[in-house]
Amino acid sequence: MPEAPPRIPVPAGDAKRSYVRAMFTAIAPRYDLLNHLLSLNIDRAWRRRAVGRLGLARAPAGTYLDSCAGTLDLGAELARRAEFRGRVVGADFVVPMLKLGRGKAPALRPVGADALHLPFGDGAFDGALVGFGIRNLADLDAGLRELWRVLRPDARLVVLEFTLPPGQPMRALYLAYFRHVLPAVGRVVSKHTDAYSYLPASVTEFPAPDDLAGRMRAAGLRDVGYERLTFGIAAVHWGTK
Repeated sequence: MPEAPPRIPVPAGDAKRSYVRAMFTAIAPRYDLLNHLLSLNIDRAWRRRAVGRLGLARAPAGTYLDSCAGTLDLGAELARRAEFRGRVVGADFVVPMLKLGRGKAPALRPVGADALHLPFGDGAFDGALVGFGIRNLADLDAGLRELWRVLRPDARLVVLEFTLPPGQPMRALYLAYFRHVLPAVGRVVSKHTDAYSYLPASVTEFPAPDDLAGRMRAAGLRDVGYERLTFGIAAVHWGTK
């Protein structure tokens, strides 16, 4: 196996906010391609699973938030559901990502916004989604509290995120892929030197599913649960306001 690339430190606070914005701006043109390529297209099934946990039947004509929306793949998955009759607001502070996602579904409304300071009133949404973005927040707990704030009572938050498989040998195989294959392919396709080294570093430092569930409860959510996906390499979390 080739030598692993240097592990980059994950920045914190304002430095993390600046790094994440610059990194995703740089890789935006190849972001969707790499998502599907590096996950072997499994990410599409994960998004379908996340939307399925939203409880859409409660308010099929409601207004929903896709926070840390990137190129709007998760919001588009919701908006394209046959039973959906509402609208999806896709919010992200990396505007080039939002521009690339426009047109994926007619009901999508992209909005440039920082997830820690959402420009929406209290109780504005019938549900909220975050796909592969919550670990990039400069302050995870503040971000969860902000998502709780903009939800209506009884609305659900669903978080889809990478995690580490709990057992061997899958954990070792996953880390080998994350630390060797993914950064090499990511550098070649995205032309960015360290974006796909940041990804495994950010995942290994992110709270485990039990810990994230506890932080969702601390933010005010109830009926919190989670499900591991694909041998535990991702997890979908949910909780209700």
